[in-house]
Amino acid sequence: MPRLQADAPADRWVPVTGSLGLRGRRHRKAAIRMLLTQANRAMGATERPASGAMAWVMSQAAPFLIRRAGGRVLVWVWRSDPDLLVAMAQVQEATPHLRATRAMMPIEYDDTEDFRNPHLGMGERLMMPLPSDGRTPPFATYTWDTGTHFVTLTAVCSDRERFGTVIGAVDDLARTLRVVDDLTLGEAPTVLRIEP
Repeated sequence: MPRLQADAPADRWVPVTGSLGLRGRRHRKAAIRMLLTQANRAMGATERPASGAMAWVMSQAAPFLIRRAGGRVLVWVWRSDPDLLVAMAQVQEATPHLRATRAMMPIEYDDTEDFRNPHLGMGERLMMPLPSDGRTPPFATYTWDTGTHFVTLTAVCSDRERFGTVIGAVDDLARTLRVVDDLTLGEAPTVLRIEP
């Protein structure tokens, strides 16, 4: 199964993937709290902030869940303000069901623009700084179709006014995404790992 790699600058991003225990705990908790608050707002519960206890429990479980994904999911939070920005990259097999689901997305998701990645080629970028429903937080989604898999990067921002100031860093992160795969050599059980 393909795995993802990316070069996220340490001065801008804190990786949630692989950060176990106390390492990165504060950033994980803040990012999860922000996502829970945005989910509450999207469901109409504007006045109810996300539960601190729920954010803590999820921040402890998140690294283990991501680790079980075996490199198919990578997550980062914004270093200077973890409550502001969360980015998640994932690789999924391009099944007919997934292709049909993507084809049936609402019409506003058709407003994409070309976005080039030196490793994955030409993809699409969808920016939604002001989603039409007013409750959804601003976000950007990058998608590449490799033929057998979809590679996506989604960044969610909690502040509409600051979305434009951080999207450049998300673009830079998206350009470093690449897929790493295991190749079997002939009949031998050995595996050769090749950097893209």
